[in-house]
Amino acid sequence: MSPRRLLWLLAVALPVCLLAAVMLGAVRLPALDVLAVLVGRADGMDRLALIVRQLRLPRALLTALVGALLAICGAAMQGLFRNPLADPSLIGVTAGASVGASLVIVFAGGVAGFVGLSLVSLGAFAGGTAAVLLVYRLATGPGGTSVATMLLAGIAIGALAGSVGSLLEFYADNEMLRRISLWRMGGLDGANWPRVAIVAGVSAVIFFVLPRQADALNALLLGESEARHLGIAVDRIKRRLVLLTAAGVGVSVAVAGAITFVGLVVPHIVRMLIGPDHRWLLPASALAGAILLLVADTLARIVVAPTELPVGLLTALLGAPFFISLLRRRREYGL
Repeated sequence: MSPRRLLWLLAVALPVCLLAAVMLGAVRLPALDVLAVLVGRADGMDRLALIVRQLRLPRALLTALVGALLAICGAAMQGLFRNPLADPSLIGVTAGASVGASLVIVFAGGVAGFVGLSLVSLGAFAGGTAAVLLVYRLATGPGGTSVATMLLAGIAIGALAGSVGSLLEFYADNEMLRRISLWRMGGLDGANWPRVAIVAGVSAVIFFVLPRQADALNALLLGESEARHLGIAVDRIKRRLVLLTAAGVGVSVAVAGAITFVGLVVPHIVRMLIGPDHRWLLPASALAGAILLLVADTLARIVVAPTELPVGLLTALLGAPFFISLLRRRREYGL
């Protein structure tokens, strides 16, 4: 499939998925009424307008932004590590965020947050940011930043964070354990307009800056020495990619919990469809990630309605079989 055609297909599918996410839920809303609310013609539909504007629409927008952030950051990490099996968790952001959230749940679970974020969300963001900074510091020496050392440091910090998290779980009571468990499964039920604004602000920066690193990522696929010979400031690009990924994944984890799989599989599937050129891969991954998470969150709300399933479970259940089928097809055709 040509990259341009895939981008057009994804661009058309995204608003359709957004509309479906607003329509479907415990209460199904008519498409025409939803469109009337969205364009400001909701006379006589006050209850419906409230559901759409205050509940469904901010959740749909937040879901799309989080999915896009996770996927585009995953594509950047796979390019940086030159490994299609890399994902943002390799630099410790998810593990650090998990510890930060667990610390808040255990020691300050009843304290309110601010600017639209709970204290658990703020703790998750702080933990993820601290972990990434530590990994980057460990991987940086007089000779520059080593990708291999960054990978090993990320694994070590992840193991350390897992141990600290297990220790916190050992001392937590049943209610705390349930909250920690639900946070780790991921969920977008806390969506509101302040959260949408925060994530949209971070997304605007990342969606503007990260695609501009496409040529540098393409050069890095040849190797660091070759990239330097092509005039790429390799260490500066590494630092920029790590900081952007930390910000994108950190804010996503803060508002939605630990949603796995999207940052790993979406860029890999897109790469299999259109190739490794990051000029196309980064925007296509962002669109595909938004669509995947919208579909998963919509299903999470309607499969066992009115109960909601954690969306992190659905991302794995939806994506894993499709990913396996693509891998089998790739093997059969020798791709």
